[in-house]
Amino acid sequence: MANQTPKKQDNTSSISVRLVIQILFLVITILIGLRHIMPGESAKGGAFDVFCPFGAIETLWSYSVKGVTLLTTAPLNFSILFGVLGVSLLAGRAFCGWMCPIGTLQDLLASFSARIFKAKKTARAKNAVNLPCSISKRNDVWLRGLKYLILGVILLASVWAIYPPLREICPARAFFNFKDHTPLLWSVLITFVVTSLINRRVWCKYLCPLGAVLAPFNKISPLRLVLKGDHCNSCRRCDAACPMDIDDLTNHLRSPECIQCLECQETCRDRGALELRLF
Repeated sequence: MANQTPKKQDNTSSISVRLVIQILFLVITILIGLRHIMPGESAKGGAFDVFCPFGAIETLWSYSVKGVTLLTTAPLNFSILFGVLGVSLLAGRAFCGWMCPIGTLQDLLASFSARIFKAKKTARAKNAVNLPCSISKRNDVWLRGLKYLILGVILLASVWAIYPPLREICPARAFFNFKDHTPLLWSVLITFVVTSLINRRVWCKYLCPLGAVLAPFNKISPLRLVLKGDHCNSCRRCDAACPMDIDDLTNHLRSPECIQCLECQETCRDRGALELRLF
């Protein structure tokens, strides 16, 4: 019994640290957005778009194909992109699970929805966020391929674009730009909120082109979850807790869908079957 208590404290601490980091990046993003609608000196500076790492990817592609950079991209885009890639080299899609403000918004909306609908929790899903809508396994498989299709379409459009194409449908711009909202961006914002209330991390699972770029890093990153088979009783609580709905998670710990949120480790804290390791 004495051996289990430290494990609980450690796992809870990792989830708490993640929440603090998520909120910190969310607040920073909100302040960046507010800066551009404030009068006077504080309103000066680049457009909100210069803080988007994906804008750098669009510009790099455009420049490599036709030698032209897209408007509203700046050196800061590339600095942020290289930072995101550095995190991904070490920890896979941890940026998605720990730092992305859009991911944080989805988690907050899912938590709010679960409280409203008060979904009954089973023993298997005692730490899961249960929402009112689920997607069949067959549909889930092909829907996850959408983000790769969207990535391809956006890169193709970047060749002929003047501005980064993603900016027209980006939920981050819809939420945090705080001005110049087009009807399309309002539609994106409303759709994002509704889908996040009925299913977990819809944008991350099915639509995010940056997630598609970062997904392969899960296969090579040295920071990873490892299954301690002798501690696992195949209860599959980790499957239920996973916000990315990875099926048969213990056999897919290197899944490109994993965002390194450690919710699976948290739900298995009493048995300690999942361990975070470096190399």
